[in-house]
Amino acid sequence: MRNLDLTALRSFMTVADTGGVTRAAGMLNLTQSAVSMQLKRLEESLNVSLLDRSSRTIGLTPAGEQLLGYARRMLSLNDEICHRLTATDYKGELKLGVPHDIIYPTVPEILRRFAADFPQMQVRLISAPTRQLLAMFGRGEVDLILTTEETCGAGGRELVEVPLLWIGAKDGDAWRKTPLPVAFCSNCIFRSGTLQALNNHGVDWQLVVDSESDNAVDVAVSADLAVHVALAGNLTPHTVAINHGGALPPLSPQKINLYVLKPDDPVSIAMAEIVQQSYAAAPAQPMLAAG
Repeated sequence: MRNLDLTALRSFMTVADTGGVTRAAGMLNLTQSAVSMQLKRLEESLNVSLLDRSSRTIGLTPAGEQLLGYARRMLSLNDEICHRLTATDYKGELKLGVPHDIIYPTVPEILRRFAADFPQMQVRLISAPTRQLLAMFGRGEVDLILTTEETCGAGGRELVEVPLLWIGAKDGDAWRKTPLPVAFCSNCIFRSGTLQALNNHGVDWQLVVDSESDNAVDVAVSADLAVHVALAGNLTPHTVAINHGGALPPLSPQKINLYVLKPDDPVSIAMAEIVQQSYAAAPAQPMLAAG
C-alpha cells in the first residue's frame, strides 16, 4: 500500500489554482525549490506526469486534472479533521474591511467558510473606499482589510492582479459623447488615475456625478448618463464593459491586496488563509473588455 503525501498534494493543488510554482510558493510560505521538489516526489510516487510544462504557464495533464479533484476532497477532509479535533472555541469579534466593489463574488464565500470554522466569532463587515480602509487600518480600527490599489503597500500581501475596465449601461452610448460624461465617488481610489489617463489621451471629459455615495454613481451609469470604471469580474448590475475600440485610454490593472493588523493572532491568520485560498481558486479574469 502506498500513502500519498498530503503536503505534496497541497502544493500540487496550489500550483494548479495559481498557475505557477512561484505564486504557489508565496501562498504556502515555501521556497520555489521546495514546491518543485514536492511536485517531483508526487509524480514519482504515482509514476505519472501531473503538470504540462510545455508553455509559459503551467497546465495540468489529464492525470493531473483527475488528481486535482481527489486532492481537493482529501485536503478538505484533512483540514476539517484537524480543525474539529484541535481547534479552540474562539469567541469575540473580527472586523473585516472591504471596498464595496469587490464584495462580490468572493467575500460571501469567505464569510461562510470562516463562520463554519469559528462559529463563536462574529465578523463585522465594514464596506468603505480603499483610502478610508487604509486610514482605519493605520489607526488599528480594523483587523483585516482588502484593498484595490495599483501597487501593494508595506506589510500588504498581493492576492491577485485584475484588469480595470471602462463600464457603461447595457446598450448605452454615453461613452460616445463629447465631452465624455464620467461619474465617480469622491473617495474612489480609481478616480485620479482615470481622469489623468483621459487627460493624457486627449479626451475631453466632464464630471456629471461627484458624490460620496457609490449608489449615486451606480444609478448614473446604469441610466446611461455617464461612464465609470470597475474591476473585471466585479461589475454592478445593469452595466457592461465597454468595447470602445481604443476610443478611451487603456487603464492600469489593479491589485487586490490583503493587510492583517495582528499577523500572530490565530483567528486573523485563519481568516487570512481563507481569503488567500479563495482568491487563488477564483477564475482568472480576461484582460480585454467585452462588447
